[in-house]
Amino acid sequence: MTLRAQVAGVGHYLPDRVVPNSEFEQTLATSDEWIRSRSGIERRHFAAEGQTTSDMATRAARAALDDAGLAVADIDAIIVATSTADLTFPSAATMVQAELGMTHGFAFDVQAVCAGFVYALTNANALILSGQATRVLVIGAETFSRIMDWTDRSTCVLFGDGAGALVLEAATGTGTNADRGILATDLNSDGRHRDILYVDGGVSTQSTGYLRMEGKEVFRHAVEKLAATAQTALAKAGLESSDIDWVVPHQANIRIIQGTAKKLGLPMDRVVVTVQDHGNTSAASIPLALSVGKDRGQIKQGDLVVTEAIGGGLAWGAVVLRW
Repeated sequence: MTLRAQVAGVGHYLPDRVVPNSEFEQTLATSDEWIRSRSGIERRHFAAEGQTTSDMATRAARAALDDAGLAVADIDAIIVATSTADLTFPSAATMVQAELGMTHGFAFDVQAVCAGFVYALTNANALILSGQATRVLVIGAETFSRIMDWTDRSTCVLFGDGAGALVLEAATGTGTNADRGILATDLNSDGRHRDILYVDGGVSTQSTGYLRMEGKEVFRHAVEKLAATAQTALAKAGLESSDIDWVVPHQANIRIIQGTAKKLGLPMDRVVVTVQDHGNTSAASIPLALSVGKDRGQIKQGDLVVTEAIGGGLAWGAVVLRW
């Protein structure tokens, strides 16, 4: 028998405030058509004043626990993927732990920007396979609206806030790629490209800063690297693109999603797409899309799912799992 980390439940949370593209027309030289044609985004959610990343993460966590039919007492660890934690420290994960009333186990954050959830999921898988934990709550949560330059139409229209969560639990499998659970992972980074997507502030500079991006350069790297990491992870699992039931990509830009699907040889009707409703929610985008995909009736037990993401760093990676 082989130990596997299986998905037990999934959930998400979106702030109440919905911001359509038309709202940006009042302050920027932009239009709904311009934003849609370049990104596929139609609307996004923004956190309310005073609402924090850990608050949204906690709400998504509760939804995932409910979906799994589990209590907080059943969880051994919490990992939060975020680049927009409430405070420099402590971690957002420990704040979620406290809000859930969890006084056992351990909690920590992972920061790999838009690739954060893939990194967190890979770490959670390793914790389960090593015997450090039996059930791990893996969360992606962001309030990117707090790091936007509202005068930069090339970036501020692209991002949104939200959170998604997933419960991974230990289970036994046969050791084949027919098993439910995580079958393979692939992580990568290359710091030489840090200047094409970054925030121009931080603790050591005593400033919050704003997100800065060279869109054409990010696009150029994204399609190639996302397809390659997905194919590498599939090969590790002894699978091929034709075996995929659903690709659940980082929801950054519809053109990147379409380009990656094309490189994988997959039609768009096998891709879960939520970017039109959420915008780019960074580390929250994959768990959000997984939860929405399940709610829509797209993702079903036994389906082979591939998630892939790329973010600042550059950092990128993929996870192959059977739902």
